[in-house]
Amino acid sequence: MLTDGLHDVPRGKVAMVVTHLEMHAPAPTRPQPIQKGITFRQLQPDLAWYRDIFSRVGALDWLWYGRLKMADTDLSAILADPKVAFYTLTRDGRDEAMLELDFRQEGQCELAYFGLTSELIGTGAGRFLMNEAIRLAWMQPITRFHVHTCTIDSHLALSFYIRSGFTPYRQQVEIDEDPRLIGLLPEAAAPHVPIIRP
Repeated sequence: MLTDGLHDVPRGKVAMVVTHLEMHAPAPTRPQPIQKGITFRQLQPDLAWYRDIFSRVGALDWLWYGRLKMADTDLSAILADPKVAFYTLTRDGRDEAMLELDFRQEGQCELAYFGLTSELIGTGAGRFLMNEAIRLAWMQPITRFHVHTCTIDSHLALSFYIRSGFTPYRQQVEIDEDPRLIGLLPEAAAPHVPIIRP
C-alpha cells in the first residue's frame, strides 16, 4: 500500500470500480424509433447463441467475462429459467444486441446484461433498447429495477444509465484475475485495459 491512499493491484489481475444504480418507479422515456431494417425480438437462447452475442457485445471490447467463467450446465440453467427474459436487435439476419432481464428476486428486476455490437452503436438502437427494457421490466409486479456497471466497461455506460433514470447508490472496488491471462479471452481483447503480467 502506498502512503497517499493508493493500493497496488497484484500483477495478473484487473481492478475496477463498480457502480450500482437503481430506480423505484418507471423512468420517463425519450421516444426513439427503431431504424428501418432493425427488428426487436424476444428469444429463448441456447449456449452457442448466448456465448456468441456475449462475446461480440461485451467480452472482446469491454472485457465482460463473468458468464465466460460459468460451466455450461450453470449457464444453461439461467438460459432456461422462466424468470429470466432475453431480447435482441437483429439487422440483416444477424443478432447485434443483448438485453437480459432477471426477475428471479421477488419484486425486483436486474438489468443483468445490456449492450450493442459495434454494428449498432451510434444508430439510436441503444436508446430504443433501453426504452424497451424499462417498459418490459415495469410490466411486471416489481418495486425496484437495478443495474451495475464498471470502469472497464464503455466510458459512456454510466452516464447513459443515469440519463435513463437510474440513480447511483453504491460503489465497490473489484479485483479479479485478468481473463486474458487465464485463457478466457484473447490477449487483444479490450486494449483500453492494460495487461500487467505476473
